[in-house]
Amino acid sequence: MSFQGYLKTIKEKTGKGPADFRQLAEEKGFTKDGKLKAETKAGDVTNWLKNDFELGHGHAMAIYALLKGIKNEDSE
Repeated sequence: MSFQGYLKTIKEKTGKGPADFRQLAEEKGFTKDGKLKAETKAGDVTNWLKNDFELGHGHAMAIYALLKGIKNEDSE
């Protein structure tokens, strides 16, 4: 599945897009000023997304990649 496919499926399932997850991650304390904090681990983010949004591991990792800056909304 392409990165865009992941984002589309996540939006369909949760009603939330990348900007929403960025804001929620900031509220949860995973990011500061839009950047993932050094002490934030992938498992912290994926567990949050799995528990709160019932995302699968791959979809949760897509949001982690977005928060970490590995991918963005234009990535394929």
